[in-house]
Amino acid sequence: MIRRVVRGIITVLFVAAGFSLAYIILQAMSAANFSYNFISWPYTQKLYVVGSGVAAGAIGFILAPLLMNLSLKITRWFEARLQKMPTNDLVSGAIGLIIALIISTLVSTVLSKVPAVGTLLSILLIIFMGYLGVSLGTKRKEDVFAIFALLPRFGKERTGKAEPKGSSFKVLDTSVIIDGRIADIVNTGFVEGTLLIPGFVLEELRHIADSSDLSKRNRGRRGLDILNKISKESQIKVQIHEQDFEDIAEVDSKLVRLAQVMGAMILTNDYNLNKVAEFQGVKVLNINELANAVKPVVLPGEEMIVQVLKDGKEMGQGVAYLDDGTMIVVDGGKRYIGQTLTVLVTSVLQTAAGRMIFAKPKNAEKKLGPHQLSEVNIIG
Repeated sequence: MIRRVVRGIITVLFVAAGFSLAYIILQAMSAANFSYNFISWPYTQKLYVVGSGVAAGAIGFILAPLLMNLSLKITRWFEARLQKMPTNDLVSGAIGLIIALIISTLVSTVLSKVPAVGTLLSILLIIFMGYLGVSLGTKRKEDVFAIFALLPRFGKERTGKAEPKGSSFKVLDTSVIIDGRIADIVNTGFVEGTLLIPGFVLEELRHIADSSDLSKRNRGRRGLDILNKISKESQIKVQIHEQDFEDIAEVDSKLVRLAQVMGAMILTNDYNLNKVAEFQGVKVLNINELANAVKPVVLPGEEMIVQVLKDGKEMGQGVAYLDDGTMIVVDGGKRYIGQTLTVLVTSVLQTAAGRMIFAKPKNAEKKLGPHQLSEVNIIG
């Protein structure tokens, strides 16, 4: 029913356009003796105008389905593009368009007085200014919102305190979910705001959980279990964000883009993502850095009791581990593999990926007895 009504409206519009076009042509052809009274027109002129209207109406009736389908496709395309655009871009673009149309309207009143081409210049100016306003509004959205932020809010006194922004959102990446420690960190209450789970991260977890490789499948299922645990047990709000960026292929790049759009932080343990996000101005919360920060401080000269488990990369080196997984490189410890001994810390190397301790045997000839093994922390 609606399609029939729309088709009838299009047909009527084409009939009106046919009449108007024929009327303008007749006026141009007989400008000197043209009469505006349709009844006084000669029979041939009446037939010409009516025939033009009927012919245009027939064309409109035939083309109506094609025009309706084309209009629906264009509307859906615009709707899809608008749904993908962040709200900040939509608002700033609309503000830029309104300002541009106001300016172009004021200027077009002057241009319209230009003989012959005044109307055409006004239309071109409005189209150009509209495009320019939307483009500048979206590209300079920070400046647009900064202007409105300076205005006093109705019913509220300005206290000078900053309002909470998008930084209250913490975007989780795939690696930190699979890692699992985020659930314990959230339960301690050290993380505030809202945990944001992007839809493309969930999709990646699902693909990993469905992998034919047993190791990947277990990691993916562990990640999904961690998400369920966080959403059910933690007091912090967990929200799934469905916005995607189809023009970006990599998940890490999508995470950075999402954080930029929302002004949020990225919660990760991925060293490379950490560096890329910081380079692009996105704040990162790395749980590896948090773990390193709460580890006991080890100073050069301190003694430690360790078990050398394997040889190191350099000649003569041995490798041991602490309970928290910190690697200890023992200089000259290769010959003590499988043995427990006391070492002296010589230096500590701190990186975003973890902490590495360098040490050397205190007394190479001194061995520890079985009764001392209970004091030793061994990690396989």
